[in-house]
Amino acid sequence: MSTVIMHNVMSVDGFIADKNDDVGPLHEWYFSGDTPIAEPAREEGFDHSSTGSGFRVSRASAAYVRDTWASIGTIVMGRTLFDLVNGWEGEPPAGDHVVVVSHRPKPEGWHPEASYHFVSDITAAIAKARELAGDRNVAVNAGQVGGQILAAGLIDEVAIDVVPVVFGSGKRYFGDIDGQHLLEDPHVVIQGERVLHLKYKVRR
Repeated sequence: MSTVIMHNVMSVDGFIADKNDDVGPLHEWYFSGDTPIAEPAREEGFDHSSTGSGFRVSRASAAYVRDTWASIGTIVMGRTLFDLVNGWEGEPPAGDHVVVVSHRPKPEGWHPEASYHFVSDITAAIAKARELAGDRNVAVNAGQVGGQILAAGLIDEVAIDVVPVVFGSGKRYFGDIDGQHLLEDPHVVIQGERVLHLKYKVRR
């Protein structure tokens, strides 16, 4: 069975974007190194880096990110992120499928060839994502939807790429989650350049 991993880049004070959904310097490490991480076929398609040159990171980060991306079968995202990036124009940065948690349907005529599925319930969304992922992992974007999925007990691991910047306010990694949730000690700790990669299993 696939592992459900909540993941995002985060400031040291716990934010994934400012109040206007601007990520600021959080993603700079993705294209400030000398080692490519994306498959050539993906780099030739939609430019997820928005730099025109694809992702380039440090060697330590490249090995970690490559393995992480290769393990993903399905991405789960909220409607806010979908609208912000227009669903990456039907070409997710990793995996072959996307499940969008939304009470609104897929925009009419939007990339009919893309394996994007709009589901209104978080439990049904994770079930659909697992079905599509098969033996590969499900990556859940952090934020409001990710926090709700964690609170529902549907997250197996939490992965955080911590960037040395303080936002002070904005959109929190765990959204408006209420209540305490325990994690195990980190089983992955990798120091990149301008980023620290951490992974925690959720304590059951």
